[in-house]
Amino acid sequence: MGQASLTGYRLRRTIRHRYLKWHTERNRDTAIRYLDALALTLERNGWRCVKTYTPDVVPVHTPLLRVYGTGSAVLTINVMAVPGRRWAYHEASRGRTGYLCDCGADLKDITHVIEQFQRNHP
Repeated sequence: MGQASLTGYRLRRTIRHRYLKWHTERNRDTAIRYLDALALTLERNGWRCVKTYTPDVVPVHTPLLRVYGTGSAVLTINVMAVPGRRWAYHEASRGRTGYLCDCGADLKDITHVIEQFQRNHP
């Protein structure tokens, strides 16, 4: 009886992750819009950002924003769909487990989270 329940859980979890991946890939322009707004805010605060989703740099399937901090600290950020029809910033190398913050939050708060992340991960 417990095995059937566990199988149903795994199936629902797999479907949810595939749906979120599909939703993220289908709405690439939404992800780019959020990354552009974040890049503009970070550059105003003195951070250097490289947008890897523009065709003149390197065309990639997943829009990525590389943020260069002081020293050798580099953070690669992407935007993914999350449950509840929301979007969130993630550390690209860690995928869904690299959640940083929701895109709907104030950009100053998001910038603060990224700055704290850069300072704590040299």
